[in-house]
Amino acid sequence: MKIQELDLPAGVIQYYQDTGITDLYPPQADAVAAGLLEGKNLVAAIPTASGKTLLAEFAMLKSILNGGGKALYIVPLRALASEKYERFRSFEAIKKSSGRGITTGIATGDYDSKDDWLRNFDIIVATSEKVDSLLRNRAYWMDEITVVIADEVHLIDSPDRGPTLEIVLAKLMRINPKLQIVALSATIGNANEIAKWLNAALVVSDWRPIELKEGIFFGRAINFPGSQREIKEKYKDSAISLVCDTLLEGGQCLVFESSRKNSEGFASRAGTAISDLLSPEAKEKLKTIASEIRESSEVDAARKLALCIENGSAFHHAGLISEQRKLIEDGFRAGTIKVISSTPTLAAGLNLPARRVIIKGYRRYDANFGMTPIPVLEYKQMAGRAGRPRLDPYGESALIAKTQDELEELMRQYVLADVERIWSKLGSENALRTHILSTIATGFARGMEELLEFMGATFYSTQQAPWSLKAVIEKVIGFLVDKKMVVEKEGLFPTRLGELVSHLYIDPLSASMMIEGMERIEEKGIQFTELTLLHLVCKMPDMRPLYLRTSDYEWLSDLVMEHHKEFVNIPEQFKVDYEWFLSEVKTACVMLDWINEKKEEEIVRKFGIGEGDIHALAETTLWLVHSMAEIGKFQKRACASKALELARRVEYGAGTELLDLIQIRGIGRVRARKLYNAGFHDMEALQAADPDEIAKLIGTKTARKVLKQIGTDIAIEEERQRQLGDFSKF
Repeated sequence: MKIQELDLPAGVIQYYQDTGITDLYPPQADAVAAGLLEGKNLVAAIPTASGKTLLAEFAMLKSILNGGGKALYIVPLRALASEKYERFRSFEAIKKSSGRGITTGIATGDYDSKDDWLRNFDIIVATSEKVDSLLRNRAYWMDEITVVIADEVHLIDSPDRGPTLEIVLAKLMRINPKLQIVALSATIGNANEIAKWLNAALVVSDWRPIELKEGIFFGRAINFPGSQREIKEKYKDSAISLVCDTLLEGGQCLVFESSRKNSEGFASRAGTAISDLLSPEAKEKLKTIASEIRESSEVDAARKLALCIENGSAFHHAGLISEQRKLIEDGFRAGTIKVISSTPTLAAGLNLPARRVIIKGYRRYDANFGMTPIPVLEYKQMAGRAGRPRLDPYGESALIAKTQDELEELMRQYVLADVERIWSKLGSENALRTHILSTIATGFARGMEELLEFMGATFYSTQQAPWSLKAVIEKVIGFLVDKKMVVEKEGLFPTRLGELVSHLYIDPLSASMMIEGMERIEEKGIQFTELTLLHLVCKMPDMRPLYLRTSDYEWLSDLVMEHHKEFVNIPEQFKVDYEWFLSEVKTACVMLDWINEKKEEEIVRKFGIGEGDIHALAETTLWLVHSMAEIGKFQKRACASKALELARRVEYGAGTELLDLIQIRGIGRVRARKLYNAGFHDMEALQAADPDEIAKLIGTKTARKVLKQIGTDIAIEEERQRQLGDFSKF
């Protein structure tokens, strides 16, 4: 089927033809035949690289141009949101009847905002959590949505993210029954159940534009079902032999490791092995990326990463900051970085295909069960990254076995296996607490019957009778009534506290713990400090406390003894609760060091975490401390103003005295401290300063940007000299 034959506006057809897309892949043609362009709901379970996103684009563009509609593209990860946003921005070239191009907006943060500015966009890309918060905050423009894309819909199976995606889709269908929903996934074992739930046509296909061969490496060969491919084993590490073999053929590699430490170690070893295979031109490009990595941070991990990149390899995990991850991803897409060694985060939707995918670690650490094999679904997500359309003649994935028995087991357990069915995770009390409160607070249900009726529209009810939820729902409502967030009187109604908690997007249990903590501070007359409030939010179910290392117990216990008056409650030592308590205190101490301007390298070493972890932890802490400030203000609590100030300090990682300076774009915590110590305490002091003096402190380039921003557009000495030099040429 050709693009020009489709029932799409002429501008859309022209756009795709101009970008080199003239024909549809077979699964895409099946989707069109199933009613994609007629506004019908669709579930597409087709392999990675088979053109799922194009289906979403067709549905969105037709609705926007023909019906004046608005599209919402829901993704599971912020990184994926950024990737899609960059892609959809190119639709500016397609003009609407008004003459304006199609616009795209992105929303991933601030969970207590309506973000009214988003209504100005034709396409909005957002995470499921952000969409949920927009629904809770009654963003009026949500009623105008005509097409919803649910990308990576199989993540409904995730205990963390699944319930939110499920509730969001159920609410959107309730708001607008005529809404078109397009759900996309590469791997769903029971796609028919998702289609039944969404009242959607189903397209299932194994077709790929490039053949994918899945195998197991053992005995100097990749063993595929029915065939073998011999690999020259130049190195003791089989994975490095596989990487070199790929590079010699002109391909790139993705290697999945089970832990951050392993991914870093492999990237270092692989870099040493492949360095000689790179051309001088490639090495120059790699040096440029490496220098940008070094500029992005001063921690050891950045230096280690830069060294790997100079040799053509990189590691990629959540311990890196987003700027570093983007440099790696862009370098890999450009073909400059040849191999990425990653934890499984990279498999979750990012568009980074490679000729060969090597799955080195197929076991994951589970806190309850130790090292456990990954699900088939996760394996298929990784293997599906093999094969770059228009770049590779084929794609190969290889698990690594150490014995013949393991080879046979892996072949049966993964290569020849079907993916598992996905299951709704909505039935737990933890998942239901927050969603029941928001369902009542937003008026989706005003009583038990309406609540059960609403739950009947979820994926859970497709798999199990919604009445089986009744006992859990009653227990949750009992909790919400007891905590004065809901009133049960001839129906179910939110209190002002309940509405506030729902808007703030926190777990009602977190809110309850905050309130009890603030009450105890007042009752016990605790001289609360930053540590008191930080520890309080680190107890919340919305916070993931850090693991304890053996070396942590002693210093943490000493700290607790020294600061015992600052804690709301200290459990008895030698009890299980005390260990949990210490992990909460450790987490709070990271943030304490952060707001006291300890160097990030120092924090990384002291706590055994990555720079990216500090930033992620600061983001969660900011959200919870901000929520505490809002609830404290509402209840007129003594610590509300302290919490408000703490939120600003957590946001910038700085002392109170720096908060005025740090608001200026380009001045971070380090530069702000340099300026403050030199006597420049606020914006007025900077405006009155000698520009050359500012340049000496924070660098000429930054100084110029900062001074221009605050309205002091004065040439700095270095620039004046350059201008004089330019003038002297004439």
